[in-house]
Amino acid sequence: MSKFVLREYQQQASDIAVDFFRSKAKGNGIIIAPTGSGKSLLIADIARQLNGNVIVLQPSKEILEQNLAKLQSYGETAEVYSASMKKKNIGRITYATIKSVINHLELFDEFAAVIIDECHEVNSEGGQYKDFIEKVPRKVLGLTATPYRLYASQGIEVDGKYKPNGSFKDEDYFDEYGRPINGAEFANRCVLKFLTRTRPRIFSRILYNIGIDTLLQQGYLARLRYFPINVINPANVRKNSTGRDYDERSLFAEYERCSLSQQLASIVKRLLNPKDGVPRRGILVFTRFIAESEALCRAIPGSAVLTGETKPKERKRIIEDFKSGAIKVLANVGVLTTGFDYPELDTIVMACPTMSLAKWYQCVGRIIRPFPEKRGWVVDLGGNIERFGYVEHLRLCEPKPGIYVINGWVNGEWKPLTNEYF
Repeated sequence: MSKFVLREYQQQASDIAVDFFRSKAKGNGIIIAPTGSGKSLLIADIARQLNGNVIVLQPSKEILEQNLAKLQSYGETAEVYSASMKKKNIGRITYATIKSVINHLELFDEFAAVIIDECHEVNSEGGQYKDFIEKVPRKVLGLTATPYRLYASQGIEVDGKYKPNGSFKDEDYFDEYGRPINGAEFANRCVLKFLTRTRPRIFSRILYNIGIDTLLQQGYLARLRYFPINVINPANVRKNSTGRDYDERSLFAEYERCSLSQQLASIVKRLLNPKDGVPRRGILVFTRFIAESEALCRAIPGSAVLTGETKPKERKRIIEDFKSGAIKVLANVGVLTTGFDYPELDTIVMACPTMSLAKWYQCVGRIIRPFPEKRGWVVDLGGNIERFGYVEHLRLCEPKPGIYVINGWVNGEWKPLTNEYF
């Protein structure tokens, strides 16, 4: 007997997904499910209802463990095919990590349904997911909170306006030797492409969207307060050669200019002793370089650092100590943006600017899960609020049939955040 009763929106999404797999309609679909919406439970409910073999793909061991636990809470059983979990078994329902199945694709040719969690990691231009999907024609359902990917774009800039390659006639802006003319300059920009608008594309339609605003109204997400603190000025930082991220040398120079390490330590110390006298349940700090995290730990007793180099046993111990309160401040370098489920967490500090809406959403998403009497604090030192706005204001819009865009409320106006060059 299941321990869970689906919420209304979960039931609607599950029913639509099951109908999608059973129908003869072509094309792969996406369910947009925000952090805290119960995506693991939704996946479990879909998988248990389908007939035939179902494979659920995840990008990491941590996410696989969370998703599998929800299926098991239904009283259902599933096999696990994941080297990181030291299990390589196959059953009617198989939970797997993509890295483990990629060299044994033939073992999964008979699976009629494919469910991919965190499907924004699927690159339509190539990669392990694309190889798996194209091996056998079958329906694929993707779930994600961030249905877009960041792409680099090359083109020219004319009178302050960017024109990507392919959108203009070469003879209008280049001479016979390929040199820019008529005020044109070579330029690299980046564009956040909605998954259904990439070329080539793997996902063709949105099956269901669970709105963040709806979850907030129904009390399923925590209310957040935002604190923009102008420490890092992104305007001082160059983009790298791809246009997809900030140049590391330029960013480091800005950190030196603003004395980031000292200011970060001062801000975190104040957060540990807030004016209202109510201690924070945990402070999770996102930094760009290991140096800032290590400097913060030297300045604040009882803090710790996690990086991609932290060994699994040590990582597990640190996370457990953080959740128990033994560690009050946890600084990390890009390792706790997904797969970190800690509803009690009520404070994050973004000590780095990012050009990625997905990263901004994922970091803020660490504190959006509800917990009794919780009010989450988002402390931003890198101008991210000014670039993207509040995550609860993100809206899925469909200006034309089948053409989707994510809009945000930024600096007092609605603006598109996807399929726009910046």
